[in-house]
Amino acid sequence: MSDTALKDGWAKVTNGKPQVGQVAKRSRTTSMTDIHAFTEMTGDRNPVHYDEALAKKTPFGKLIVQGGVTTGILNAVVAEDLPGPGTVFLNTNLNFKKAVGIDEVITGSVEVLSVRDDKPICTLKVTVVDGDGAVCVEGEATTYTMPLQGL
Repeated sequence: MSDTALKDGWAKVTNGKPQVGQVAKRSRTTSMTDIHAFTEMTGDRNPVHYDEALAKKTPFGKLIVQGGVTTGILNAVVAEDLPGPGTVFLNTNLNFKKAVGIDEVITGSVEVLSVRDDKPICTLKVTVVDGDGAVCVEGEATTYTMPLQGL
């Protein structure tokens, strides 16, 4: 296979081929509205998300947002920034290290670990940290980026 054919795996991808070491981040503040919206979508009504008196007695010591709310910021970074529009997850391996409460600033970041030339597939280091920089979620993800131009 020629070098040109190998490089065509990323042809017409919106943000182009990412580079190893490239990083993107997004931040947001969690809210009770997030908990309600996630419950509406999933049915997750765990009392640690709703019963403040009970939640204070848990090891968390407070109401916490669902894990899907915490990791959802990674979806935004991947789909909007890096690799960018047209990107979907093929695989995620996430480790939850610290619960996130209401009204906490979280920052999701992705770092490109590897990039295939023949297909628009990347391996990413993914992390979500809180406002103090403590790691809440960390792991790896594999993504596929489809070209959207000409659809």
